[in-house]
Parts: sequence; structure tokens; C-alpha cells
Amino acid sequence: MSRPEDLLPPDLFYNDTESRKYTTSSRIQNIQSEMTHRALELLDLESPSLILDLGCGSGLSGEILSDLDPARGGPHMWVGMDVSASMLDIALQRDVDGDLLLADLGQGVPFRPGSFDAAISISAIQWLCNADSNETSPQGRLSRFFSGLYASLRRGARAVCQFYPKNETQRSMISQAAIKAGFGAGILEDDPETKNAKVYLVLTVGGGDLRGGDITGMVQGMDGVDVMDSRRKLKEREKASERKGSKAWIVRKKEQMERRGKVVKANSKYTGRQRKSKF
Repeated sequence: MSRPEDLLPPDLFYNDTESRKYTTSSRIQNIQSEMTHRALELLDLESPSLILDLGCGSGLSGEILSDLDPARGGPHMWVGMDVSASMLDIALQRDVDGDLLLADLGQGVPFRPGSFDAAISISAIQWLCNADSNETSPQGRLSRFFSGLYASLRRGARAVCQFYPKNETQRSMISQAAIKAGFGAGILEDDPETKNAKVYLVLTVGGGDLRGGDITGMVQGMDGVDVMDSRRKLKEREKASERKGSKAWIVRKKEQMERRGKVVKANSKYTGRQRKSKF
């Protein structure tokens, strides 16, 4: 069966008919509720917070945020972003409590730095892996999304993105884009190797009062470890050793262009190779 994101861009696929069908389906409501509660469990918020709902659709997850029991840290305030005008129109008809913004996640997250305490996304970010024009690329869209999301979250915040990767390549592309934007990242899979498998990308923003430290737990309790500083120093050493026009220099420039959404030629064994003089 074809995946929806392979058929049309989300703003066209979720027209009035599809949006209403999605919202009124009891099966989808139950699945959405289950995944939203799982995301909240991973966020581990202890008090009412301001949450950004990425790809909020008709507000199914937002309703859960608004109605969450105080014993579980709620209720939360939330702001929802979605590219489908039809989905947001249904959310308005349902009179959801959150504020709504019509926007394309692939163009970035347009909020002030540090605006949100946390973020969730349910079944949305796999759509960013499909570019609908020659002027954009999946890598560029993912880069703009994760860079904007990182900036919009306060230090020490978490984000949980549930998504359906098409394959291992897409799964890796999404997680690597998050890491390049500065996030600490871990992937959790519920019911692996079954048709009900659910993949969650758990992201942390460094600094602040993040409980438990690094999301992977790999460096917790180790003295003298500063992962971000080590990465930065390594990048600085690599950059200093690059000669303009060398293969490493060309590859780095291409990566910069991809992050800006430009389409570049793929690397090959000839990239950066110097031509021999004929005379």
C-alpha cells in the first residue's frame, strides 16, 4: 500500500475530505491518543508547561495536552503548527484550546529563541523527507526544521517526535539532521519488528536543568566529559587542516549548501581530484 507522503505534499493530501476522515476515525483517534501519551511519558514534565505541537493537524494531540490530569503534570498550554489549512480549519471548528499557526515545518520554526518548554510531533516529520520541487531537498528541509526547533526550545528542554521512517536510510537521515542542529538524540522503538512498531526520536537541548543529563545515558557519571566541546574542537581541527579546493573543503561546502536547501551534485571518487596538466 502506498504511503500518503509518496502521493502528494501534505497540504494537498489533507484536503477537506481527508482531514475530516482522519479526525473522525475512532481507530486513528485511539492510535493518536496512545502515541501522544507515550510522548508525554518521554518528555517527563512535572508541571504545566508551554508545548509546541509540530504537525498538530486538527488538534487531536492538543486536546490531550489541554486535558492532562494535574497528577501527571498537566494541564499544558500549547501552540500548534501545520501546513494543511483544512486540518487547522477543523481544529478551529472543534474549538481547541491551543493557538494555531499555518506554516510549513520544512521552512523552519518561526518563534523567538527559548519560547517553549518542550515539543511533540506525532506522525509528521517523515513528510519532510519528500521534496516537492527541484529548489529544495529533504536534507535542506530537515536542517531548517531542526535548527529552528532547537532555537525555539529553552535550554534543558526535550522534544519527542514520533514518526514512520520508510527505511533505515530515512531513519538515519532524520536523526543525523537533528544531531547536526545541536540536539542530543536517541531513538526508541516500541513493538519492534511488528506491524504496530512505533519509532520515537527523543531530543534534548543542552544546558539548563535537564534531569538525567545526556539522553543516551552513555556519559552520565563520567568525570571530565564534555561531548559538545569535544565535537567542536574536532571540527575546528578538521577545518584548520583543510586546504581550499581539497576534497574535504569541497565536501564541507556542499554540506553547507544542502543545509540551506540548495540542490548539489552527489560526491564521487572524482570530487576534489586535481586534473593533470597537459603541457
